[in-house]
Amino acid sequence: MINNISILKNITILYAEDEKDLREVTHQILKGFTKKQFIAENGQEGLDLFKEHENEIDLIITDVNMPILNGLEMVKEIKKINLNIPIIVATAFSNKEYLLEAIDIGVDKYVLKPIDISKLLQVMSQSLLYHELKDLYIDNLTNLPNRNRLKKDIENSKYGLMGLLDIDEFSTINDLFGEKNGDVILYELAKSLKAFFKSTDFTIYRMDADKFAIVSLKQELDVDSFYKLCCAFADKIEKDSLYINDDEIDINITIGIATGDGARAYKYSQRVINYARSKLQRIMVYNESFNIQQSFEENIKWVKQVKVGFRDNLFKAYFQAIVNAKTQEVYKYEALIRYITHEGEEIAPVNFLDVAKRTKLYPNIIKIIINDSFELIKNKNKRVSVNVSFDDIANEETTAFIYDILEKNKEYTHLLEFEILESEEISDFNQVTKFITNVRKFNCNVGVDDFGAGYSNFNLLTLLNIDFVKIDGSLIENITTSKDLEIIVNTIVNFSKDFKVNTVAEYVSSKEIYEKVKELGIDYCQGYYFDKPVAYEKIK
Repeated sequence: MINNISILKNITILYAEDEKDLREVTHQILKGFTKKQFIAENGQEGLDLFKEHENEIDLIITDVNMPILNGLEMVKEIKKINLNIPIIVATAFSNKEYLLEAIDIGVDKYVLKPIDISKLLQVMSQSLLYHELKDLYIDNLTNLPNRNRLKKDIENSKYGLMGLLDIDEFSTINDLFGEKNGDVILYELAKSLKAFFKSTDFTIYRMDADKFAIVSLKQELDVDSFYKLCCAFADKIEKDSLYINDDEIDINITIGIATGDGARAYKYSQRVINYARSKLQRIMVYNESFNIQQSFEENIKWVKQVKVGFRDNLFKAYFQAIVNAKTQEVYKYEALIRYITHEGEEIAPVNFLDVAKRTKLYPNIIKIIINDSFELIKNKNKRVSVNVSFDDIANEETTAFIYDILEKNKEYTHLLEFEILESEEISDFNQVTKFITNVRKFNCNVGVDDFGAGYSNFNLLTLLNIDFVKIDGSLIENITTSKDLEIIVNTIVNFSKDFKVNTVAEYVSSKEIYEKVKELGIDYCQGYYFDKPVAYEKIK
């Protein structure tokens, strides 16, 4: 009985047969069941047709004994191009040695000559169904079982130990070397995984993109032993470079390890690998004490609250005084974002700023900050400083908003200043220079915030035309108890003076710190010793 042959009506086949009569008869029959047919009289012609129409051909039927290039030689060449193309061979019963070779090179099915058409159609449908199922559970690039296979495998099993592996900065590798070479790296990594973690003890899965799962099949393997194995593999990968066209490429990996029955190990390994990366750990074992679930719940809560905040205008700028270090008179205010709940509770940005950035809502914050700052400038004649990140500067919509609001408030813009966050990576100094040039047209001062937090600090003074630097609070808050910090801050102050750039010390929280920064010649101070951030209404 012939079943499932309806799936043949939408496929294109390549049929190679050197016997003219058989070829023509079979072709006429196949025309009635398939969408399109490419017909070859020998293996070479079949190979040429496949190369020309690879994207169209869904299935190949070939004789074995053919001139110029026989069927199996043709199959070998085609498999180099597309390892997963379904292939059926037609052979005489006497050609057993060919049949064994056909199986060895990856032929799916065979039919005996003389060809029984009903049998051929049945084999064709079976082959397509097999490949459809195979594609569902097998990763085409690495030929490893995929995420679907893992989920199915753990449904009714008690896998107790699993590691999830991820290549660090894989998107950067793709950008540098191209996706084709990225695929080569993934293929080579898969080979290394299979060679290192023996199939008798482990199953390797390719989950997606650059993620792989290592699942232990040994009930007796403990976490510590598995951890040591993963460390050894990570060492090997980092020591042994991969080669693509003789080019040496180094990769690093992160591995999250978890235990638990079935799906639990999978779930926990997913959680811990992201946590490991955030903690700059190469390999980490999941532990309940990490409170990762609590962190997820907190993120979910803040995603909702951030959206509500923008909808209900709950975000407000608060203003912290920056004073002259010699006179303690207020010189200007720094605008800082706050979330004010419906109950009037003030929430600091540490609770929501990262969530706002990850959910692409962050550009709304600087718009609120600048609008509120102009209210203070226009209504109370105060000078205000606003933080701007490189992401803000790189965002055309954000910079367009900034230039537009400056244009609309030209008579007040001399009282607005911008602090570029140095603690965030600046990847394009040309963009930053362009931004500084544009805002200077409106007589805005520009400085660098978090100075001393990064690695390119002193170089910034030579690269950017700035008016002031704000020395990072981590250098100031312990300056009275650390001679090393005092030396660093003193160096920053002297270097800034050489470039005629003013200095601001933040985190000045006590009289002792204030006296020290004044002694070092810092121009301005900011911190709780003078005042905490306050609402617009409290500024006189």
